[in-house]
Amino acid sequence: METEITIRGRTLTAADIEFMQEVIRTHWKQGRSFISREICAQWGWVQANGRLKEIACREVLRGLAEKGEVELPPARGVGRRKGVMGRKAAEPMLGLRPRAIEGSLQSLLPIDVRMVRGTRHEKQYRQLVEQHHYLGYRQIVGEHLKYMAFSGNRPLACLGWGAAAWKVSGRDEYIDWTAEARKQNLPLVADNTRFLILPWVRVPHLASYLLGQQARVIAAEWERVYGHPVVLLETFVDKERFKGTCYRAANWVWVGETKGRGKYDRYNQGGEPVKDVYVYPLRGDFRRFLTEQTEK
Repeated sequence: METEITIRGRTLTAADIEFMQEVIRTHWKQGRSFISREICAQWGWVQANGRLKEIACREVLRGLAEKGEVELPPARGVGRRKGVMGRKAAEPMLGLRPRAIEGSLQSLLPIDVRMVRGTRHEKQYRQLVEQHHYLGYRQIVGEHLKYMAFSGNRPLACLGWGAAAWKVSGRDEYIDWTAEARKQNLPLVADNTRFLILPWVRVPHLASYLLGQQARVIAAEWERVYGHPVVLLETFVDKERFKGTCYRAANWVWVGETKGRGKYDRYNQGGEPVKDVYVYPLRGDFRRFLTEQTEK
């Protein structure tokens, strides 16, 4: 076994892995969810709001299992694989009869942008993204928020936000932080993981308008849900499909390109499309927050 292994930004020693193996053996029959909660409780591995980081812990456990360092009990339940929605969830929504929404942005106002995670609209969000976004729907691991935009009761768009990518050269140079500062402060950066204007909605300037609306509220809502704000937004735009026009129109800053490895490529294997990287500071002193390091 390697002396140390780093997964999802957490460095595990041989003693850490031995401890996890013991928890797995002791609670094998209770399943993966129980095991992850037990590990988080023993380590004090919690979010800023006090909730256990059990989803992130399960990701670490899966990473260790892939490396052959631990053996996990069989996963319980069916219908999802690697966070992708199952067939049933992807079925067309009953009662939704899309009719073209066209015209000026002004004609749609006021637009209601709602945080739908944990609400009755979350299922609708999942279905729309699965059916109409080119990447489909994936359950986000760790901290995340989901939004939908409505004009009246008609959905216009879906926006998903999640944890920032671990290492992005253009973004990291723009922030100018050290590896240790990045490790400590990465939760203060949020990634725009999904942005979908529904295909029957053809309204000029709507996308940049929605990005502007999100920038006004997301820091406060992130703090309400997770106990800490975000000070910088990031996103990755597939160069082969999109020009990033709406991000530029909303004053996002282009900071470079990815190297085609993907967010979770630990082995530098490549194979992902090259993407433009954009960032959006939510406050003028964002670098101070991101480059500060606490004493150990």
